[in-house]
Amino acid sequence: MADYVVETGKALPLGAVITEGGVNFSLFSRHAESVSLVLFDSPAGDSPFTEIKLDKQKNKSGDIWHCHVNCLKEGACYLYRVNGSYNPERGFRFNPHKGLMDPYAKALTSLDKWNMGESLGYNPADPAGDLSFSQRDNMQTQPRCIVVNDDFDWQGDLPLNYPLRFSVLYETHVKGLTAHPGSGVEHRGTYRGVIEKIPFFKDLGITSLEFLPIQEFNEREFPRINPRTGETLVNYWGYSTAAFFAPKGSYASGSTPGAQVREFKEMVRELHKAGLEVILDIVFNHTAEGNEQGPTFSFRGLDNQIYYILNENRRYYQNYSGCGNTLNCNHPVVRQFIIDCLHYWVIEMHVDGFRFDLGSILGRDQQGRLMENPPTLELIAEDPVLSHTKIIAEAWDAGGAYQVGWFPGGRWAEWNDRYRDDVRLYWRGDPSQTRHLATRLSGSSDLYLRDGRKPFHSINFITSHDGFTLRDLVSYSRKHNEDNGEENRDGSGNNCSGNNGAEGSSIDLVVEQIRERLMKNFIATMMVSLGTPMLLGGDEMGRTQSGNNNAYCQDNALSWYDWSLLETNAGLYRFTREMIAFRLRHHGFMRPEFYTGREGNYNAIPDITWFDESGKNPNWEHLGPCLALRMDGSKADILADQDDNDFFIMFNGGPKKKMFSICKAPESKRWVRAVDTGRSSPQDICLPGTEAELGHQDRYIVQARSMVILISKQA
Repeated sequence: MADYVVETGKALPLGAVITEGGVNFSLFSRHAESVSLVLFDSPAGDSPFTEIKLDKQKNKSGDIWHCHVNCLKEGACYLYRVNGSYNPERGFRFNPHKGLMDPYAKALTSLDKWNMGESLGYNPADPAGDLSFSQRDNMQTQPRCIVVNDDFDWQGDLPLNYPLRFSVLYETHVKGLTAHPGSGVEHRGTYRGVIEKIPFFKDLGITSLEFLPIQEFNEREFPRINPRTGETLVNYWGYSTAAFFAPKGSYASGSTPGAQVREFKEMVRELHKAGLEVILDIVFNHTAEGNEQGPTFSFRGLDNQIYYILNENRRYYQNYSGCGNTLNCNHPVVRQFIIDCLHYWVIEMHVDGFRFDLGSILGRDQQGRLMENPPTLELIAEDPVLSHTKIIAEAWDAGGAYQVGWFPGGRWAEWNDRYRDDVRLYWRGDPSQTRHLATRLSGSSDLYLRDGRKPFHSINFITSHDGFTLRDLVSYSRKHNEDNGEENRDGSGNNCSGNNGAEGSSIDLVVEQIRERLMKNFIATMMVSLGTPMLLGGDEMGRTQSGNNNAYCQDNALSWYDWSLLETNAGLYRFTREMIAFRLRHHGFMRPEFYTGREGNYNAIPDITWFDESGKNPNWEHLGPCLALRMDGSKADILADQDDNDFFIMFNGGPKKKMFSICKAPESKRWVRAVDTGRSSPQDICLPGTEAELGHQDRYIVQARSMVILISKQA
């Protein structure tokens, strides 16, 4: 067992920081009576350890406990032992028998064998339940924090920070992207596997990768069995954070302590070299410690009543997350923790943005009430380090808050589920949906115009990790989550989906043709809508989850990308790739302001004009399934002072083909066909310069349940 020379150390910065002479350790705990730093000789579970008890007089500044350990180096492993009152009914759950992880830890040792049951602060066999006190020491079985050296050869890299309006987001899972045996990469399911897929991302044309949570989480936190296969189910998505500063260790290909930090940085650096942004899905709404019956491994044992929103009976937790606890995000200490964490990922890890899971929780006060001007949300929006960083809110929570269009804090973008549902319902053929389609196409001004935000603050998506894939959206009328072991009770029953003639896979060519056409409609609609499009990874190749709309526990082929689908569904992939390129070529679809419907400064044509199929002004209250629009391209991008083509776009959501009247093209120009989802590949979308001449300039037949995009070109 090693001998350590310990000095007073400094209170800030928090965490374990390498110095010229060793490592400085700093930990917040206001109500602790004593704190010990536990240093391990190695990452091995049974390795000897040394406890260094911190002196209240010498090693405590205010509420921060600290020390400096001389000659300690990177790779050292540590935990804390914290003692204080164990009185759950007053909100105190200190237990010195439980090893505690540093909230600022930048890496953890392997979680493969972590049994959270051994981290319980109470004795589950005791009739008193969580009011009892466990004296079982778990210091040898608890995952350990790793001292990390932040030095890295970034080779001049900086975050890319593309403006939102020029971005096309691609939501994906680090492991699931390349875990499949057919992925064709050497390092399957890892950060390095993502690097190997850079040529694919470049070919597809997206600008930004939005990763499901990569902060360290315990995949084996809940024991559940797939009733069909007997397979043990896991936490695959990762929405249950254990360490907010630490990238997930199992996503690294190397096993040396801290390899996950180096490999994450390598991934970011190489993605940036290829012009691809990195956005992280981050979960500040709750932690993996759960409710009063959950384990004690960090925040609960450090200062339970500061880190969590507690009930009036302080024994219990307010549960606005649906996961057992709620972080006390507007407590000043927790607020600083959140900002420190975001700063770390931007400054040290070079990420370009964040998507905040159940973001409305960050707007709740210390009693759980929604605030009008939440300081945490405003601080994130106004923080000078984050001023160019993308901040995207999931503008609701599990406690009933729904703030889409009303999310406080200034410059926040939002996942727009109103866009998702309205576009789904229109293409499903539901009546009275056409006017809602028009609103979503034009940037959801009903949601974002009133508070001064712009069209690009709407993150437009049809599918996401949470719900059906695009393929399943057009193949299933109801969810099929039996493999999750919850008797199909989990997952939303409101999917706005349709099976188009058969539930699930079909050998009927007509059914399959309709499904492919609808998938193309969804992609094309998203790419011509004002707002920031987000594509669910795998939709471009027709990935299916066999009707499972809540695959959070399926770390297997059900969730992994089957790369053979690129060949099977080559036409869909080609269409998606070319539609992304089409959008990014035309600034008219990325305009920084909402349409006005008024005449522009350069001609007598409004920036957008709406028509029914006969060429008349629509009767919005009694409009059928057909809609057309003319978009004026002159000065479409005011900020870039850039003109674009004019566009005439036709939508037919009905079951029969329709003859549309086409308005006159601009003087000395003609309409040519760029996109027609009613045609088979490769005629469904024309490459630039090969757009098809129209037989007639005043009319066009739009096939059932399809859309057509015409652009103006010189006659």
